[in-house]
Amino acid sequence: MVYVSHSLKTARLELIPATLPMLEADRDDRGVLGLLLDAGIPGSWPPELVDDGTLADFIRMKKDASDPHFCSWYWILEDHVGMTRTLIGSSGTASCPGIPDAVMIGYSVLGDFRNRGYATEAIRRLVPVILSWPGIRRIIATTYPDLKASIRVLEKSGFVPAGERETGQGMEEGTIMYVLEAHDSGVPGRT
Repeated sequence: MVYVSHSLKTARLELIPATLPMLEADRDDRGVLGLLLDAGIPGSWPPELVDDGTLADFIRMKKDASDPHFCSWYWILEDHVGMTRTLIGSSGTASCPGIPDAVMIGYSVLGDFRNRGYATEAIRRLVPVILSWPGIRRIIATTYPDLKASIRVLEKSGFVPAGERETGQGMEEGTIMYVLEAHDSGVPGRT
């Protein structure tokens, strides 16, 4: 089972692993979530791709530990000049059905914080951590073909189009798939 117990830092972000109380506060009381994250929660939270059903799935997977590769992070923008912290996005991983050496990754950023490089920064920080998990040799992401910014994040982070699958689709109808193989990631010692 994957267990990430510490925050990850980038130049501008702190990636905080979601605990069950954080996920429940995200669903029930954003004020409590702000206290748990020590960050301001914008009124536009959550990002549009993180709906009630997704959050319910995250809570269920955290509670029952049914997915050994489930992990979720909250992205906190740290403004060291103004001494503020703001929740701007999130990401998560889950097992890839039928592909035991892979995990799926998803991410979402609030609209006001897009096109500033935050998603690329976060994904690049997460890749070596994820590829260090026992047995994981690839990371799979899906996105919609019209989400050009999301595709750029994946490509800048080393992901490549996965090519045709049997259905020619990504994991969900209408999506396309990208993959990052451990040997292509630049992570030392991973072949």
